[in-house]
Amino acid sequence: MKETERIVEVAEQKGIILRLFGGMAIRFHCESATHRSLQRKYADIDFMGLRKQAGEIKKLFPELGYAPREIFNAMSQNRRFIFNDIAQGRRVDVFLDTFQMCHEFDFKDRLKLDKPTIPLADLLATKLQVVEISEREYRDIIALLHDHELGDSDGHEIINAEYLAKMCGEDWGVYKTFTLNLDRIRKSLSEYQLEAEYRETVQKRLDDLVARFENIHKSLRWKARAKVGEKMQWYYLPEMDKEVVDSRFS
Repeated sequence: MKETERIVEVAEQKGIILRLFGGMAIRFHCESATHRSLQRKYADIDFMGLRKQAGEIKKLFPELGYAPREIFNAMSQNRRFIFNDIAQGRRVDVFLDTFQMCHEFDFKDRLKLDKPTIPLADLLATKLQVVEISEREYRDIIALLHDHELGDSDGHEIINAEYLAKMCGEDWGVYKTFTLNLDRIRKSLSEYQLEAEYRETVQKRLDDLVARFENIHKSLRWKARAKVGEKMQWYYLPEMDKEVVDSRFS
């Protein structure tokens, strides 16, 4: 947390927009992330930034003690950078404008809506879009949903469920992955040692999200893709990558 705060502070002093996402952003927003059944280790620090500031971001991290992944960064075409602090075993990922893993989201125009993290709805989207979802995503999503109410706008500490529903109404693939994962989490809630009231709150918000996603108006593109269904793959599977590597060779 201290290192994350240091990076954000220096970036802001230089006028560089960096917004935290991933597990560390969940930890920043959610007291529940320290719950005995939900706490976890954090492997890296993830940021969203602006592509127009790519040059400034490239200069920032070496000044902070991080070595760039030279080959990866050169091949990314200013879409994503990775920086490593080999001595401390730390890694920083910076996505520029667009988040692309199993699904692709353009966050360029949403980075000024909140700080030091991306908006809560976008934070939830980056978790729900994981097709081969893991235990750490389960824990993060449960903590996020317990600690924050759902709403129809990007209010302070509010998850903009209307925005997420519109994402689902425009893209059948996003709808499919989001609803699959909400159902998986709903079925697994009993496996966590959560207080009854805690579990009920999460369950209610899971149900609310599913209802919103089902009831939102669906685009013509959505309806055409829905007819194809699972016969055609609707997601990407990103390649596995080592957490921290010697930047001279990768």
